[in-house]
Amino acid sequence: MSDVEIIAEGLAFPEGPIAMPDGSVILVEIAAGKLSRVYPDGRVQTVAETGGGPNGAAFGPDGRIYVCNNGGFDTEIRDGKIRIKETLNNYVGGSIQAVNIDTGAVETLYTEVDGVPLKGPNDIVFDRTGGFWFTDHGKTHERSVDRGGLYYAQPDGSSVREVIFPIEGPNGVGLSPDEDVVYVAETHTGRVRSWKLSSPGELQAAFGKKTRGDVVIGLPGEQLLDSLAVDAAGHVCVATIRNGGVTDIDPTDGSSVHVPSGDALTTNVCFGGPDMRTAFITGSLTGTLRKVTWPRPGLKLNFNPY
Repeated sequence: MSDVEIIAEGLAFPEGPIAMPDGSVILVEIAAGKLSRVYPDGRVQTVAETGGGPNGAAFGPDGRIYVCNNGGFDTEIRDGKIRIKETLNNYVGGSIQAVNIDTGAVETLYTEVDGVPLKGPNDIVFDRTGGFWFTDHGKTHERSVDRGGLYYAQPDGSSVREVIFPIEGPNGVGLSPDEDVVYVAETHTGRVRSWKLSSPGELQAAFGKKTRGDVVIGLPGEQLLDSLAVDAAGHVCVATIRNGGVTDIDPTDGSSVHVPSGDALTTNVCFGGPDMRTAFITGSLTGTLRKVTWPRPGLKLNFNPY
């Protein structure tokens, strides 16, 4: 697949893309603290100011976009590119927010779980019942790293709970097409793990060693994993850093194919287009939104107006 095309440039660390029916893509700009809409001609429009560091995003059952806000991180411009610093001077704390895309109104739903503050919520996916899974990647400090976890919550602010803790740098999260498996990408280990579900928000296995889940794949060398999407065939498509691109993984046998994106800091992918075979890819090092034709249709997400 060599038809990678740049749609928009000048974005401030883009992530969390959502394909829209009119061909536009709504995404977050982490370093700018806002939700933006990118049109097919490259025009960019601000949808809402979230503050902090908006990260993963997804439509909920009420038509609002739910945002994992990692609380922000410090950045600097080097060689014309945005780079993350190892300081947290601008950090305001993690949260889950809901955004009305018509008015730009932002509601904060969750800032803690059982009295423990959210540190760096990262990626999100809704199941068909209206509940959502999200990861908390934590934050990296000068001499320590937060332990991360996987959570399940309701969009009305009534319930959030820790399902798996700890996980090593949890980032991308997604559901299998029949929603009986949840996948999580671990950034620094280069692994994708899976857990079987007995019902919405519930693991088949009890807490303990079995909550480590099954390893779907462990990538060789120094390949870091970011957010993910699942396609209609059930392949797990994970944004891959350093070896910039999307790693297309078949969870039935752990085989994979790497699709280069042209950006070493590829952070996310979503699917859209009339046949769901357009993969929209965020390149955070170059501040770009890109697209490429995918070999299979993407999985249609619950509550997405597409």
